[in-house]
Amino acid sequence: MGQIINTVASVAALTALFIPEVAAQSCPGVSGRFTPRMGSGYRVSLLATGLRQPRHIAIDNAGNLLVAEGGAQSVRRLVLQDQGNIVCVQSNSQLSGTNTNHGIALSADGRTLFTSNLASVNAYSYDPATGQVGSGRQIVTGMSNTGTHPTRAIATSKWSPDTILVARGSQNNIDTTTTQTSSGRSMIKTFSISAGTQSAINYNTGGEVLGWGLRNIVGLTEDPAYGGIWSVENQMDDLRLNGRDIHNNNPAERLSYHGVLNATTNRYKGVNYGYPSCVPAWDPENVGVSGLVVGSLFKPDGVPNANDCANRMTGRLHFHAHTAPLDVKFTANGTAAYIAFHGSWNRNPADGYRVMRVDFNNGNPVADVSSKTAQIPVMENNNAASCPNNCFRPVGLAFDAKGRLYVSSDTTGEIYVIYGA
Repeated sequence: MGQIINTVASVAALTALFIPEVAAQSCPGVSGRFTPRMGSGYRVSLLATGLRQPRHIAIDNAGNLLVAEGGAQSVRRLVLQDQGNIVCVQSNSQLSGTNTNHGIALSADGRTLFTSNLASVNAYSYDPATGQVGSGRQIVTGMSNTGTHPTRAIATSKWSPDTILVARGSQNNIDTTTTQTSSGRSMIKTFSISAGTQSAINYNTGGEVLGWGLRNIVGLTEDPAYGGIWSVENQMDDLRLNGRDIHNNNPAERLSYHGVLNATTNRYKGVNYGYPSCVPAWDPENVGVSGLVVGSLFKPDGVPNANDCANRMTGRLHFHAHTAPLDVKFTANGTAAYIAFHGSWNRNPADGYRVMRVDFNNGNPVADVSSKTAQIPVMENNNAASCPNNCFRPVGLAFDAKGRLYVSSDTTGEIYVIYGA
């Protein structure tokens, strides 16, 4: 584990969407590699560096930050010190015995810590006051893949406290077996925490399918104000249609809605979202299929036959191709969702590498499903052309009780704090 360093990153403006660079108070210690460009009304500080591939993060009931360190395959606990206009790290420690490469969540009462890795979801008793964890037990098993997508996004519910949601991605870019739910991939399932505690549940044969036909869900969350479950999805790579390369601007990444877990009826439960046969358009003109708009589903080359793309569920909002949204979190009052875009590896020019806001009203996005302008800039790299090798890449998001938004960057080993969210 490298040294945890606290500093403040200044903010700068390049367009009218951004505020001018302003001086900011620093925590003891120096310094970050990059200076984020901040959206209007936001400022940022760099909370910590030297972490080993920090992925998803969570705030416990005592206000400590828990970090899933993918490079260490464990959880790190940062005890925070609130200095009024800035947050700093008071101490940090590794929670020995924990096992995660990405996913982390806390039970509704904050006394159980959940982590995920390639093969399983694990549960540990947890004391937020002391950071003590009990011995882990597997509650969901049987999720290993032999191909790509080794992460398993997890989320818990305050509206349905005995439920844990677990997403498992495809085995490769076009996973043809996922046309059947029996594959146990490219889906979100819900599991009973109490049942899993008694005896581990196999992912393929147990639980309930919340949504499927979802290529690779890397972030899941519950809207705390309205109870809706939302996911962000990484869509297909290297897309072609009628032999023509259309991958640079298609397909769209998407934000999808999955209903309220404890609702008497949930018409979204068990719905198919199209993958691998149908993908959503981001640049309909480039696709060249008559009648498509942003978010419309269409059938590309090399996928299983499908004649009913128009009848599959599409996302609620859509984003630039290959920007790789890895997490989504809501404000406490449900008026906005913040999304971490890890950024592209296979488009030119590079795109993503930012945190954006989507405004909500009464549990739904304000923008129309086909909007290309729903995203509002919050935090971006000053020079996206230097990405992905020389920039911060957002992964995990977490709000604290005062509405401050914490952001992890795995490639730089950093945690940022955004104020004004």
